Amino acid sequence: MTTQAVAPESAPTLAPVPDRPPADRHRLTATQGLAALSLDAMASVAYGPEAIVLVLAAAGAHGLGFTLPVTLAIAGLLAVLVASYRQVIAAFPNGGGSYAVAREHLGPRTALVAAASLVLDYVLNVAVSVTAGVAALTSAFPSLYGDRLPICLGVLVLVTAINLRGIVDSAKAFLVPTAVFVGSILAIIVVGLFRSAPVSTYTAEGHASVLTSNATSVGTLLLLKAFASGCSALTGVEAVANAVPSFRAPAAKRAQRTEVALGSLLGVMLIGLSVLIGRFHLQPVEGVTVLAQLADAALGHNWAFYVVQFATVVLLALAANTSFGGLPVLMSLLSRDDYLPHVFGIRADRQVLRHGVLALAVVAAALLVFSGGDTNTLVPLFAIGVFVGFTICQTGMVIHWRLERSPNWRAKAALNGFGALLTGVAAVVVTATKFTEGAWLIVIALPLLVLAFEAIQRAYGRIGDRIGLDGTVPAAPHRDRSLVIVPVSHLSKLTCEAVNAAVSMGDEVRAVTVTDPTDPEDQEATETLRRAWRAWNPGVDLVELTSVHRTVGRPVAAYVRKVYAYHPDTRVTVLIPEVEPAHLWQRLLQNQRGAVLAHAVRRDTDAVICRLRFRLAKPKPNSR
Repeated sequence: MTTQAVAPESAPTLAPVPDRPPADRHRLTATQGLAALSLDAMASVAYGPEAIVLVLAAAGAHGLGFTLPVTLAIAGLLAVLVASYRQVIAAFPNGGGSYAVAREHLGPRTALVAAASLVLDYVLNVAVSVTAGVAALTSAFPSLYGDRLPICLGVLVLVTAINLRGIVDSAKAFLVPTAVFVGSILAIIVVGLFRSAPVSTYTAEGHASVLTSNATSVGTLLLLKAFASGCSALTGVEAVANAVPSFRAPAAKRAQRTEVALGSLLGVMLIGLSVLIGRFHLQPVEGVTVLAQLADAALGHNWAFYVVQFATVVLLALAANTSFGGLPVLMSLLSRDDYLPHVFGIRADRQVLRHGVLALAVVAAALLVFSGGDTNTLVPLFAIGVFVGFTICQTGMVIHWRLERSPNWRAKAALNGFGALLTGVAAVVVTATKFTEGAWLIVIALPLLVLAFEAIQRAYGRIGDRIGLDGTVPAAPHRDRSLVIVPVSHLSKLTCEAVNAAVSMGDEVRAVTVTDPTDPEDQEATETLRRAWRAWNPGVDLVELTSVHRTVGRPVAAYVRKVYAYHPDTRVTVLIPEVEPAHLWQRLLQNQRGAVLAHAVRRDTDAVICRLRFRLAKPKPNSR
């Protein structure tokens, strides 16, 4: 007779303790989203106005007078984009931005064009942000100019390492630099508006001006080119819409607040800096950024100037984080639709899409090496991809509102239609004006990337057809005779483990060894194995295969084919025992014979390959 202890009915019931913290701990608040996903757009104020000024400088001082009108046009486009992407966030809360919109309303090919444009933009953003940050650093410390490429790669490694810990950790790490940078820019604007003349011009002294003429008129083509160059300041506006799933619930509302905050801050900073450029009559000079001149003119060449420069360096270098927040999510969606390897959809601890982060880092590093850490090599390629994505997204949203017909759908469709028109014109202008400066590379890379996506999907389709993923109900399972073949070369614990595993797997087990009949030493080793096998007597036959020079792969593959010839209904498994060293460096000591054997059997037969890892424990320290 057994008794059971029964808890009193009044005993409280304890809630189960969760094995892991709630998922929201690894997702973003609106403020954290501003730091994690908006650094690209925020940092663009360091090179957007300068890009405008450098183009207008071709028309001399008169041309520079159009800096503010061009900036206002860009700010107007920014306002349209922010309003449009608020609607995208509400309509597509699962993220993906222009790719998700186009997939739903414009078809798979257009969706892939949008995805390819975003991929190119995100990769280029990492390279441009890092090189621009290092350029600001070398402006303050010219002695580092020759080491800019190693510094760029070091910054990239740092940003990658932080993002591998999770998007929330990256947001927390970058929150303070973002706040310092935004505060510094706003301080320049506020203080500068109260000054009638520059307080200092120390930074620009001794540097040559890049004004090329003193024209009295400015042509439309020059204004369009300045507009196209300044549009680089709009890259990153779409990142929040692409990464909506990274926000805490309610994700869509938080993402919308982040989008509005981003647009407001970016617009104020762009317009404010452009007003100061005209107020102080600044001219672009070689070796000194326009932002550095503005800080010098508004705050003076003192500690405040160096705070601005340092904040600019840090934020520009870390602006790559926008890509690390947006691109892995986009790659996850593409992998879900079979356009990228499925490994990009796997989340590690802390909700990190680790493979996407690492892939982005590798490609960006290659771009940095290709450009030599020079910002001017990469900037002409920067804005094209994002404007293609903008245009596709807004066009798809017009169709979305027409189909949904929700309240005020006509006004929403009109807003998106106007945005599509503006961004479409901007895409054409940017491509045309930057074509000879390197934009032709994007024109070639974009369709090649689309073709690569489609090739991957076709490959997955063929795999699906072979393994029956079309929903057809397979036949009932049945048991076939099974044979497990274990290659051995000597008797050891590894051999014992392999045979133990094999007899648990199949109806019949055969051990095979390869011997060279022309080699006396090999014949002696084989005889030693025979005697040891008889003494062990595992109940498993030892089959000897002959091969000159004792190649392993082909003899074993030939034996498997012979088994299939005599017993075609037998399921054959080749169990390859291998040692897994305790330390990573010890893998260099292995002969890789298992990999060679697996390749040969896989190539020449239909046998199942099973590689049994025998893990070696790390030696324990001596105890006293």
